[in-house]
Amino acid sequence: MADHKTDPAKLPWLGRKLLFLDRPKNITLVVYAIYALCALLLLMEFVYTKHPYFGLEKIFGFYGWYGFVMCALLVICARAMRVVLIRSESYYAPGDVESEPYPEDGLDRSTIDD
Repeated sequence: MADHKTDPAKLPWLGRKLLFLDRPKNITLVVYAIYALCALLLLMEFVYTKHPYFGLEKIFGFYGWYGFVMCALLVICARAMRVVLIRSESYYAPGDVESEPYPEDGLDRSTIDD
């Protein structure tokens, strides 16, 4: 949740506009609005005449199903690519700047005298 100590006047313009999402009730309303929009777009297929190029496009709700399946396949392919492309955490370590020792003369060390 949001930090209630933050003064809304100090937030940027977009931050002030999105403050209504701090309440769970408003988030639920946004989700239901998205559901309603999806249902409306699906029902719009009854209103207009399709001119499909391929036979599959004649199926009711084809583009919604196509988008869902392609999005799911994209996630599955990304997970499969991760197995192939993953590197160990020490892959860049020998030439990494963080693995080099910092020169002592560049360190600002102070000693505490007892």
